[in-house]
Amino acid sequence: MPTRNLPPAAARLIRVVTWTENALLILMLALMVSLAAAQILLRNFFDISIFGADQVLRLLVLWVAFLGAVAASREGKHIHVDAIARWLPGRIKSGVVALTDLFTLSVCLVLVWQSVRFMQSAHESGEMVFGSLPVWAAVIILPLGFTLIALRYGLRLRHHALQAIGKEDIE
Repeated sequence: MPTRNLPPAAARLIRVVTWTENALLILMLALMVSLAAAQILLRNFFDISIFGADQVLRLLVLWVAFLGAVAASREGKHIHVDAIARWLPGRIKSGVVALTDLFTLSVCLVLVWQSVRFMQSAHESGEMVFGSLPVWAAVIILPLGFTLIALRYGLRLRHHALQAIGKEDIE
């Protein structure tokens, strides 16, 4: 999604968020691979394991999956159906894509709302994932991830709507 038509502060913020997403994704993926490899080596050669590693790995899978979804939504590299839109002319195609962006944005906002409700419920229950890590803290990626995806689709919606009405060039 081009940032050239955004105010400089917004474009800078998007660059910072993108860099942060990438850094977190790389860090968590590296931690996940390292922890899994350590578990395998320790179990096979020393008949011991790292306490809580399996639970941490499950959480890392959740976080990496959501950060990956956010990264995929950044460039429109997510799963989408464009059977009709691919054969439409420029401005009409942009209008159809804007409608699908609006639908995706709406779904993401509902999921943000529901994940916040889930976190509140988990907070009230006081349930722990393991040790002293509360469930609500472990799953904070749910509303954060859906919020970031919703923001990306809001920007995509703006971009495609402006293309559809002729205010931006179609690439």
